[in-house]
Amino acid sequence: MLQIGEKMPAFKVLDEAGKEVTEKDFIGKKSVIYFYPKDSTPGCTAEACNIRDNYHAFMAQGYQVVGVSKDSVASHVKFKEKNTLPFPLLSDPTTEMLQAFGAWGEKKLYGKVSMGTLRKTYIFDETGVLVRIIEKVDTKNHSAQVLG
Repeated sequence: MLQIGEKMPAFKVLDEAGKEVTEKDFIGKKSVIYFYPKDSTPGCTAEACNIRDNYHAFMAQGYQVVGVSKDSVASHVKFKEKNTLPFPLLSDPTTEMLQAFGAWGEKKLYGKVSMGTLRKTYIFDETGVLVRIIEKVDTKNHSAQVLG
């Protein structure tokens, strides 16, 4: 589990354009990496659209933003196009990145326990050091949680 003050873990995934993305791509800019369970579900769509609607504020504060789920590149393409998302979506079907960040674990739904993506947001400084974790994400007001 990633802790405040630690460096961003190593990872290699693809974005929605099929381009390889690694932790090295985040050095030099402040970064918001948010993990979400599934493309095109109500909560995940609300969260992505809230970030989209406030994207100018992220840019103004010098942040690059990416969303990460275990959905496929093809799923990300549809989700991004449908919701006009201005930021990359990273595909982690193996859950290696999710696990490295501590965003994969036990979830309980209607009394049933299963493994899945934990909705969390990690904020890094320009050097790739973790400065903040948001564990209780408010999907409709997530930008305010991050920027506030």
